Amino acid sequence: MAVSRAHPGHFTVAGFNHRGCPVALREQIYVEDVEQPEMLARFREAGVAEILILSTCDRVELWMAGDEATALAALDQLVAAAGLDPAVLAGYRHLITGEAALRHAFAVAASLESQVIGEPQVLGQVKAAHRLARDIGMVGPVLEPVLQAAYQAAKRVRTETAIGERPVSLAAAACQLARDVQGDLSRCAALLLGTGEMGEFLTAQLLAAGLGRVTVIGRTARRAEAVARRLGGHFATLEELPQALPAADIVVACHGEGRYTLSADSVEGALRQRKRRPVFLIDLAVPGDIEPSVNRLDDAFLYDLGELEQVALDGRSRRESASGAAWALVEAELAAFGRHEAEREAVPALTALRGVFETARQTVLDDLPEGEERAAIDRATRLLVNRLLHRPSAGLRRLAAEGRDQAAAEALLRRLFLDAGDEEPKDEE
Repeated sequence: MAVSRAHPGHFTVAGFNHRGCPVALREQIYVEDVEQPEMLARFREAGVAEILILSTCDRVELWMAGDEATALAALDQLVAAAGLDPAVLAGYRHLITGEAALRHAFAVAASLESQVIGEPQVLGQVKAAHRLARDIGMVGPVLEPVLQAAYQAAKRVRTETAIGERPVSLAAAACQLARDVQGDLSRCAALLLGTGEMGEFLTAQLLAAGLGRVTVIGRTARRAEAVARRLGGHFATLEELPQALPAADIVVACHGEGRYTLSADSVEGALRQRKRRPVFLIDLAVPGDIEPSVNRLDDAFLYDLGELEQVALDGRSRRESASGAAWALVEAELAAFGRHEAEREAVPALTALRGVFETARQTVLDDLPEGEERAAIDRATRLLVNRLLHRPSAGLRRLAAEGRDQAAAEALLRRLFLDAGDEEPKDEE
């Protein structure tokens, strides 16, 4: 693969994600859509030519054109804008360049780098970040081809594997279980505890299935309000959880604190206030938000992510098989992108070589008188030049695609044909 020599070898990813940075810190760094144009403008003032901000529950990342130093400086600027000390967060960040950055972008767009593999929202989030950056002129010849290739990889994963079906099936299973427990969803109130994408998606599916109303509680009021606005519901603070819980017929938890947000005692107290009316709880967090012993309470029906998957799928082997097939497609698209970009880099040298041949041909034609004989020679020499250039053109493109000695071949070509000096060739009879 020749990705590292292609133009988007300058493509770099820097940021924080669910693998290395706690959710509490990510939420502080999170950049809302309405805030992104101002932040992008700051990057432009700092000399960054191409950059987008991918800000989701799982990650806050900068996808950009630039070297490592430029990327880290931009990331420090983003962290400082959130009122945090970049030095304190340095241990949580990740920096990816070259081929690894391209693979990361393809995998993110294809939802293979999410906490819940196959979540459908992430591709839309990448496209939204792309649109925001493009609208203010921060997307150019480095980012644009990378993003278009990432979309192609995501499309193939979505259409050629079962991963695209999994979240929808999971949501359908949740809706069916909710109906089994509560009956008519239009009379039910839901509590979304946390602001993660999977929780928002599942709650949106419950609303589409007829859920009456929803309240969102998040770690920060800003994030909770934004999610509640998208869902058409209300929001509350974490301190209001004890008052909000008894009113919830359905609880969707994706808080991701790393410890139990809902204890068995708190759910037991809510059930007493509900006069033992049942409550259906879905714990999407890994590790869980809800103490597992809640399931031993009468009238509490708790399902975690694994149990929902088991309901939705024909066993875990199907998920693993789909994930493997999806990664194979990503690698195939990455290789195709590398070949395409390497071949594109070979075009300027080939164009220059054709120009040298065409100039020489025209010089010979200029010495001939107008007439049918010159027209015949014109056609014959044009055909001859095309045939002479076919093999070296195909060979250079092949070397570029295979990543083999392309630079050495171009240097030799230039030395032999393009940098020979001003000496005119002598005509020989």
